[in-house]
Amino acid sequence: MKILFITDYPPEEIIGGSIRVLYEQCTRLANRNHDVHILTRKENFRNGFDIPRNLSLWKYSTNTKNHYSLFLSTFKNGRALFNDIADKFRFDIINFHQPFSAVGVLKSPKSFKIKKIYTCHSLSFEEYRSRNGNLNSWFKSPLYTFNRYMRKRIEKYVLRKSNKIIVLSKYTKKILSIAHNIPSEKCIIAAGGVDLERFCPADNKINLRRKLNIPKDKIVLFTVRNLVDRMGLENLIIAIKYVVQESPNIHLIVGGEGPLKKRLLTLTEELGLKDYISFAGFITEEKLAEYYKAADIFVLPTKELEGFGLVTLEALASGLPVLGTSIGGTKEILGKLNSNLIFKDTGSESISKKIIEKYRIIKNNPQKWEEISLQCRYFVENNYSWEKNIDVLEGLFAKILSS
Repeated sequence: MKILFITDYPPEEIIGGSIRVLYEQCTRLANRNHDVHILTRKENFRNGFDIPRNLSLWKYSTNTKNHYSLFLSTFKNGRALFNDIADKFRFDIINFHQPFSAVGVLKSPKSFKIKKIYTCHSLSFEEYRSRNGNLNSWFKSPLYTFNRYMRKRIEKYVLRKSNKIIVLSKYTKKILSIAHNIPSEKCIIAAGGVDLERFCPADNKINLRRKLNIPKDKIVLFTVRNLVDRMGLENLIIAIKYVVQESPNIHLIVGGEGPLKKRLLTLTEELGLKDYISFAGFITEEKLAEYYKAADIFVLPTKELEGFGLVTLEALASGLPVLGTSIGGTKEILGKLNSNLIFKDTGSESISKKIIEKYRIIKNNPQKWEEISLQCRYFVENNYSWEKNIDVLEGLFAKILSS
């Protein structure tokens, strides 16, 4: 098959789970001898992935002067680039991964007869609200309202123009129905996967901790998130204040960058937790697997919009038990593994109680904790892999083309 993936973000850049899904699907389909192309915007990001030679990458320029110019140039230049390549390759199927680049392609007559699938990682307008909903400036408020409105309209248009919609969880399927009135039968669930070779248990945690400058003699908690409000990181930091009162031999590592970083650093200092919490900043793809392996517990304190959570699978595949809130895809994954890994709610008190409970197991019964770690690894091996995800995707493409 000749497959064209449409995305707003270059697959070389790691900005979240959606890009990882795109990268894994594109490279693995190409390795199965499909002719795979990616159309996306030009961006100046840090590299996270190397694009293999058997993938064709097409990029168009945008005008980032303001929100309006970005929207307009995305639609116009995306359509122009698609028109340039559509005649040369005669694509069998188009798979959208974000809505904005998709609009230009949908407006081109050359796309009308091509079958289309939309992969919904999350709702664009809700993600925007989550990142920017605290704007208080009167001047910014109209711009915020316009952005959210346009994102919702554009996303709904692309969803309705697609033949089928892929979601990674039942949660995303449900919110699509609520927000956009998308019929259930139009959605296909294809859970995310994990690279089982790259994310695996450590041979020697002490050596890894020494390499990463992590305390060697403490119980290490780890989380890696975009530092935005919906991730619940403030609740986690407040929880650590209560944890160290009973379990002082603990250290939390927070990986990631984002607009909330200054507030999190200030909160850590105000609570007197500088000796118990460190901020690792942006963690490269090369080092990410090492951080998982070096830790004892992964914590996911999300407050909302956890569409699936690939980090949950990566941690579990590394033999790292995950403690998470009962939000979205996290509940679906951990509920299937062990519901005792789920916090009672998103509050700091619930988070601290669960961490202390697991801390005691590690200190008093390390053999039991090792068994739990092995169960995490086996669970992912048996239930989640990129190969299973690609089987579903490949089968869906073939079914749509034959219909």
